Amino acid sequence: MDTTSLFNHFPDLTERQKEQYNQLKDLYLDWNAKINVISRKDMERFYEHHVLHSLAIAKYFELLPGMSVMDLGTGGGFPGIPLAIMFPQTEFYLIDGTGKKIKVVNAVKDAIGLENVVAEQRRAEEVKAKFDVVTGRAVMTLPEIANMAGNRLRIRGDAEAGGILYLKGGDLTEEISKFNRYWRVRKVPVAKWFKEEYFEEKYVVHLY
Repeated sequence: MDTTSLFNHFPDLTERQKEQYNQLKDLYLDWNAKINVISRKDMERFYEHHVLHSLAIAKYFELLPGMSVMDLGTGGGFPGIPLAIMFPQTEFYLIDGTGKKIKVVNAVKDAIGLENVVAEQRRAEEVKAKFDVVTGRAVMTLPEIANMAGNRLRIRGDAEAGGILYLKGGDLTEEISKFNRYWRVRKVPVAKWFKEEYFEEKYVVHLY
């Protein structure tokens, strides 16, 4: 997959956004040669496995101007960087416990001129601020992300206001069964929007 297919999924992108998405693969290839933030085999399908997957959140939920988003365990910047390009009027705070990954994130966001992103080496428990949305991708179980991020949400219980938007694959029945009545859970298949084989059994999970 190249950016042509990506742009077909999102036909209303500005030329500036297209330019930013186009720059991503070469930037990550360059950085990956120095600091391994993405598996080598995944780089062959970079736009499908990383950028388009991240943007499943954009298909499910519109991040409004003025909203604040914390991308927890951002790694090399996913889903935070692709979402920040998609929603330039939304403020993004990308954190990860590994300093070298945040170094890559900052280099990429500076190279493409992303002004709505702050990236820091931090652990979630060190962050005191509140956010409309917390995002993440398959770095922990759903109950773990809920426990870690729940008190970082500005509003709980209102799906329209935000919540945790988490990208996760596989059979999530057991994880979802562990939620008590204080959490509401929506699980939406990514294949609803993207028909590529990679997205079978991958979901956007909304916790609110």
